[in-house]
Amino acid sequence: MTFEVNKHNLVPKHSKVSDSEKAKLLEKYGIAVKELPKIHNSDPAIVKLNLKMGDVVKIERESKTAGTAVYYRVVIDG
Repeated sequence: MTFEVNKHNLVPKHSKVSDSEKAKLLEKYGIAVKELPKIHNSDPAIVKLNLKMGDVVKIERESKTAGTAVYYRVVIDG
């Protein structure tokens, strides 16, 4: 018996950002990828996404005040 953490109602949606979307994101905020908050590649929420170091993850959380709040994280080895 295994537990899939992504199916839990308290775990927000995680998805990989494409290279073109990543470039637009970095340009929009005028930052480098190393300036994004980090997430370990061993994080249970992203393990099944098969991400490599430097990939960017989009996290979509439901918010009572904002509707959907979007966060970005860069994948690091951990």
